[in-house]
Amino acid sequence: MVKKEDKKTEATKEKPKEKAAPKKAEDKETAEVKKPEEKKVKKETPKKTPAKKAPKKKKAKKATRAFVIRGKRKECVARATIKEGNGVVRFNKMKISALNNIYVQEIITEPLKYVGPQVDNVDISVSVRGGGSMGQAQAARTAIAKALVEYFDDIKLREKFISIDRSLLIEDTRRVETKKFRGPKARARFQKSYR
Repeated sequence: MVKKEDKKTEATKEKPKEKAAPKKAEDKETAEVKKPEEKKVKKETPKKTPAKKAPKKKKAKKATRAFVIRGKRKECVARATIKEGNGVVRFNKMKISALNNIYVQEIITEPLKYVGPQVDNVDISVSVRGGGSMGQAQAARTAIAKALVEYFDDIKLREKFISIDRSLLIEDTRRVETKKFRGPKARARFQKSYR
């Protein structure tokens, strides 16, 4: 009887061992399978990036003085840009000589006459918006005069311009009076009829 029990205990002892043994074998197989995958991932991740090219050096530009000055008249706003150049004057991207009205040309170029030969060393470009032709000409004239005063600060142009014509530098504050009711214009009244 003792022998039978020993055999049973041995059999029971061996069974769990047999069950446990295949699990370990499965773990080893899965572990072996997983390891190569990880290695593959590690091999794929390091990628070589192309070397960055050094940025090209830009040439240093000459520092030039430039001013943008504003002038107004009625509903017109003019902006004059003055910088070093060859004495070219432009009005709304056109040369002054291209304007049809000679009187308008004279009004715009009036401040240039009082400066002297230094005007041949600067370029002036005026852009004007709003209003009519005469208002634009007077706004451009004021803007050019102010720009010349700013650019040639060593010459005392301000006193010279004010002594010649005060409106060269100081904007005209007058504006059109608004129209009222009971009339066709600001002051005029509709005619009254008694009969």
